[in-house]
This record gives sequence, C-alpha cells and structure tokens, in this order.
Amino acid sequence: MKWAATATAAAAALTLSLPATTAQAAETRPAAVPQIVPIGVAVSALQLATEDRTGYQRTSFKHWNSGANASDGCNTRMEVLIAEAVEAPEVGPGCALTGGVWWSYYDERPVTPAGALDIDHMVPLAEAWDSGASAWTPARREAYANDQGQPSSLVAVTARSNRSKSDQDPAEWLPPSGSSEVLCRYGAEWTATKLRWGLAVDELERDRLLDIAAGCGGTDVEFTPAP
Repeated sequence: MKWAATATAAAAALTLSLPATTAQAAETRPAAVPQIVPIGVAVSALQLATEDRTGYQRTSFKHWNSGANASDGCNTRMEVLIAEAVEAPEVGPGCALTGGVWWSYYDERPVTPAGALDIDHMVPLAEAWDSGASAWTPARREAYANDQGQPSSLVAVTARSNRSKSDQDPAEWLPPSGSSEVLCRYGAEWTATKLRWGLAVDELERDRLLDIAAGCGGTDVEFTPAP
C-alpha cells in the first residue's frame, strides 16, 4: 500500500508537466524538461478517456516531410533508417540507401535491405487521432507524424510486423517476439510516446499497460514533452 501511495503521488506530480491534450495556446506550454520515471508511475500518469475516431483520415497527418535536416536530401523515413541502422548503409544521390543492416526488435530479426523495412509510428496515427490529436492543428499533426525528437516515436521494423500491428493499441496487439525484454521495451515506448504528446488512453489500453508494467520492475519510461 505504501508503494501504491507513493506511485499515486508521483503520478500526480508528473501530470503537472505533461503537454496539453488539446489545441491549447502553444505560447502557454511550459519548456520541455526530459523525464525518467518508473513504468508503473508513467502509466498511472496517462489521462483516461473514451476514444473517438470520427473524422479520421490518414492524410490529416502529413508525412513523410523533409525530415529533421531539410538540407540533407533525405525525408523523415530515410533519416530514421540511417539513424537506426546497426550496420550503416551507403547514402547515395537522392538519399538512395545501399547495403546496411537493421534490427527489427518487434520480431527480433536482422533486416536488409532498407526496402524491407517499414517505419512504424509507435502510437499509430489513427490511435493518436482517437486519443487527442483530432483537436490539434495540421502543423502539430505533421510534427507528430515526423517526430524525431524522441527516438522511440518512430521505429524501423519489418513490414510484416508493422502491418500486423496496423492501428491497434497494446490491448489488441503486442510484438510477436514474446520475450519479456521486448514486451517491457514496447510498453515503455508506447507510454513514452503518449506522455510526450499528451495523448490519452482508453480503459482496456490502460489496463493492459498496467499488466505489462507489473512484470517490468526496473523498467523506466524516458520522455520529453513535445514542444
């Protein structure tokens, strides 16, 4: 009970520094401060809300754009591939990638070439819309869809695992690897993305995340609220 009270107090304190969940005035948003908290505390800090997909269109989230470095000739997808390669590819004219090896942690397998990979939005675009992004400006949705400010927001994985996941939340889909390490990482990164962008969770999603957290003692969630 003492741990529960401590976690509740920590979660309450954490919510004070989270980003707005709606299109509140950007000028009132506090400066982003990196945070590292235990996974159970982080999940408890997520806002609970009913999801609503009314009006969702994938085109509401412009991607891929010119990326974090508009002068490198690479769009967001290519920049993420270059950043996440475990063996660096050669980068040719037009940001064409040759060679390289990647590790798809969802199914724990090496992948090559780059064309065999998808860039997964950790929290899918449709799920983000359901959870608060429907109230955002188009510019904020574009920033979300191309977010390289937090490494866990976009992840290079096998096309098969990404398309199996589709727009499902952790109550509906988890990485096929099945290992505890992968499960804890996925739960932490999902939670980190929702906290970074001030996105809510529904009841089933929250309960599954709490189940994951219960088996992931020692796992921290690292996030920085989005600007």
